[in-house]
Amino acid sequence: MVASRIDGVCVRGVVGCVPEGRETVDDLARRFGEDAARKVAAATGIEERRIVAPDQCTSDLAEAAARRLLDGLGWDPASLDLLVLVTQTHDQILPGTASLLHRRLGLRKGAAVLDITHGCSGFIYGLWTAAGLLKAAGRRALLLVGDTTSRLVDPDDRAVAPLFGDGAAAIALEQDEFAAPIAFDLGSDGAGAPYLAAEGGAMRHPGRPARLFMDGTQVFAFTLREVPGSVRAALDAAGWAMESVDHLVLHQANAQMIRHLGQKLGAPVGRTVVALREVGNTSSASIPLALAGALAPSLNTGSRRLLLSGFGVGWSWGSAALVVGPLALCETVVLPGRKCPAETAAPARPAS
Repeated sequence: MVASRIDGVCVRGVVGCVPEGRETVDDLARRFGEDAARKVAAATGIEERRIVAPDQCTSDLAEAAARRLLDGLGWDPASLDLLVLVTQTHDQILPGTASLLHRRLGLRKGAAVLDITHGCSGFIYGLWTAAGLLKAAGRRALLLVGDTTSRLVDPDDRAVAPLFGDGAAAIALEQDEFAAPIAFDLGSDGAGAPYLAAEGGAMRHPGRPARLFMDGTQVFAFTLREVPGSVRAALDAAGWAMESVDHLVLHQANAQMIRHLGQKLGAPVGRTVVALREVGNTSSASIPLALAGALAPSLNTGSRRLLLSGFGVGWSWGSAALVVGPLALCETVVLPGRKCPAETAAPARPAS
């Protein structure tokens, strides 16, 4: 595992973004039957999910969140030194989606951009990367995380169709010499790669459809095996006791699993956040969407000790202990259905 502490970097604001499209338990019942749909909802705590329109991309959600955050903070996009984007569902193979957002958001020429391909642990990996780079050089950074996993899901696959929704979030980071350190613990185990995967559509299997496969039993076993130790390592690195944590925010994959982990970790009653009922498993965006939704009232008004942990595809996992708030802006916005904006056209080829 990788353990580290980064000081002098502060979270200034968090904005989540979800698409207006919804798929509810009633919609699933029409495909899978009433009993099956209700059983899945009862077991997972997911009653509806937000689904992008066919002409919407990850960048659209991320752009909407970023624009609202920058406007709310009064930050000029030209003041950003760094943009880090975490997603598994890029708009296109190349260039990276971060480059597309650099242009659309109006960042200054010379600002650094970086794409990270990670899933359910992606927010922690992105926070670690952005905070570390910002500490090394720069004043302000924008961390964007999000996925449109519904694009990878076979709508008739009962193992995944009722679980995954779409969403994104923008997190503003700024150097601050008075900021409390952020303690991290991160790790990975590539032996888990076959158990949560979408193998088609890329270079290895270009003719195979990109369809999400998940072995739920293996995912649950991995989670119980690795996550508690990672969370405790982040606590130790921060010098905190679990009793001093205001909110434990785990990757929002399954309500029963979240509550079980909270109990296993000894989190005080009422401090484990469960916030997936109306959005489902939103992959890399699940933790910041929980911050921008369930925790917005407390983070907008005061300072809170947060213990965060994301885990999943890879296998990969990451935990962070940090103090957040009061934030200048913490909220969720909804992206109406619209078309993906056309990117810059390819330059004309010179005449031969």
